[in-house]
Amino acid sequence: MTAKNFIFIAVFLFSFGFLFWSCRNLIIYMKLAKKKDDRFNNYGRRILNVLKIAFGQTKLLREPTAGLVHFFIFWGFVLFLIAVVEAIIQGFYSPFNLSFLGPFYSAITLVHELVGVLVIVAVAVALIRRYIIKIPRLQVDKYASLDATFILSMILVVVLSMFFQNMASYSASGFTNHAYELRPISATLTPIFFSNPSAGATAAYEVFWWVHILTIFVFMNFLPYSKHLHVLTSIPNTFFANLEPIRNTIKKLDLEDEEAEIFGASDIEDLSWKQVLDGYSCTECGRCTSVCPANTVGKSLSPKEIIVNIRQRTKDKAPLLAKGSAEGKQFEKTLVHDYISDLELWQCTTCMACVQECPVMIEHVDSIVDMRRNLVLTESQFPSGLNNVFKSLETNFTPWAFSSAERADWAEGLDVKTMQNDPNCEYLFWVGCAGSFDDRYKKVSQALAKLMQKANIEFRILGIEEKCNGDTARRLGNEYLAQMMMMENVETLNKYNVKKIVTACPHCFHSLKNEYKQFKGDFDVIHHSELIKRLIEEGSLKLKENGKSKVTYHDSCYLGRYNDVYKEPRKSLQKIKGVELVEMGRNKDRGFCCGAGGGRMFLEDEEGGRVNEERTKEALETGANTIASACPFCMTMMTDGVKYFEKSEEVAVKDIAEIVLENLES
Repeated sequence: MTAKNFIFIAVFLFSFGFLFWSCRNLIIYMKLAKKKDDRFNNYGRRILNVLKIAFGQTKLLREPTAGLVHFFIFWGFVLFLIAVVEAIIQGFYSPFNLSFLGPFYSAITLVHELVGVLVIVAVAVALIRRYIIKIPRLQVDKYASLDATFILSMILVVVLSMFFQNMASYSASGFTNHAYELRPISATLTPIFFSNPSAGATAAYEVFWWVHILTIFVFMNFLPYSKHLHVLTSIPNTFFANLEPIRNTIKKLDLEDEEAEIFGASDIEDLSWKQVLDGYSCTECGRCTSVCPANTVGKSLSPKEIIVNIRQRTKDKAPLLAKGSAEGKQFEKTLVHDYISDLELWQCTTCMACVQECPVMIEHVDSIVDMRRNLVLTESQFPSGLNNVFKSLETNFTPWAFSSAERADWAEGLDVKTMQNDPNCEYLFWVGCAGSFDDRYKKVSQALAKLMQKANIEFRILGIEEKCNGDTARRLGNEYLAQMMMMENVETLNKYNVKKIVTACPHCFHSLKNEYKQFKGDFDVIHHSELIKRLIEEGSLKLKENGKSKVTYHDSCYLGRYNDVYKEPRKSLQKIKGVELVEMGRNKDRGFCCGAGGGRMFLEDEEGGRVNEERTKEALETGANTIASACPFCMTMMTDGVKYFEKSEEVAVKDIAEIVLENLES
């Protein structure tokens, strides 16, 4: 063995030893989180997620330019691992190479050459986007910016040193002793940088070999202390991500846990290990914040900063907790209030746009709701405007101050039966609070009832037995109220042996379909847009020609992003002859929130603009004379937006049930 080998062995042991120590600490910090979270199931689906999202980069490629840049850097990193292994073995035994693989080695060396060029281009584009074009979401604080530049620079050094190492090797050997190597770029450039075979080329080879391997060792040991820690954690984070349909549901809180000192999350130890892993995995790419409706209109909330602050709090407090310490300035602070303000938490509409766009499967909304739970259930700190909402939910079983005795008044004169009168039916029509009490949305309930009657569907309502589905209370952090209503509703539904439910409210739809399972409520739930589309296609509802109208459809977050219902509402509108359906710039899974979800319907805007005005402006820009919706909250917010722009005489806001009813053959 040579001196080079002995030096390398020492460097190798130190590098991997330090990396192991750093990663071990990260795992220890994750284990300090007390909240239970079982992600060890459905391994097949989880592996498919990793292949599609982590290796296929499908989420990143939703934004083509940035996606391709990262795609080439990522796959360059993956493919160069073969060269890294070869270089490491050469550190132990200098003459080693993989040429014994024969033609396969030719393919490896050729791929390294081609991918190397692509990585250099990708790094250059990444730097141009950050420092010359100055993409807004990439403009971060000085430390994060230097971090990104350092990482990109090291990637560039790794690739360039590989090329120069190859060129020096060719020059030193006079292009001999390179069996099965296929490096056309290195071979072409060799005469330019190394004009003659010489001893200097041999020395240059050794220099570039050391630059290459040392940069790799520095890179991997820098990662645990960098925002680029996601290089190590993004694949595990993708593997452990919640699977559909659980991904978009709020987890049940054990309110009977006598050992619980707080409910929700006040600090990092109240989170789950997965939520801490989310913090590790944030790349600070800003995709989540760039699509956040609250941030878009100038509010404080930044989903990215929520996750970054979880990571920062973990970095500040976890080492002390791991040592068993409970004293010091860090213990005078908490994650909520000191790192993340109350105002930020209450600005979230729970639209899931951040979760949809995150390329490493971070679950921002779960953490936000957990922190809201702490504010409501443990600290009783919440906006004063919610006092009446919670009181009405508790006494009237609706967020509004209406008497529950008025729940069925909307159906007067329509000959709609209740389950109490006659439970023999195909569908239970879950009307919801807005459909029961809001004067505008009562018309939607009436329209849907008439459509079902026209199609000869036997349906019933619960009437005064129906209570709020619990979504509003749950997203606002009042899990106690939410569970109370959910369990009482399940008891009522199971009493009547209800199997199939139809509802016009996406919030009711999502809760009944996905979250009621947590309370032994397993029902076949469809949204009215799905039912209407089916009835039209089977001929139970026959449509007449409309004349000519231009309609734009606004996607409800809880119908679209939460439950992947995009085609059905559009297909129903497209079946009406004469209707021209025009799309807004942001539509379907890129749709922009109306601003009412997550309980924001009942909260005032303390700063920034109004989300509904931003969305309405986009709808008006299409030139449509009708804005179609399929959600009571969306209808209210879009109607208010049209009034704000003084377009009420020119543009109507209607539910798809109303539009279809207007266009039925008589």
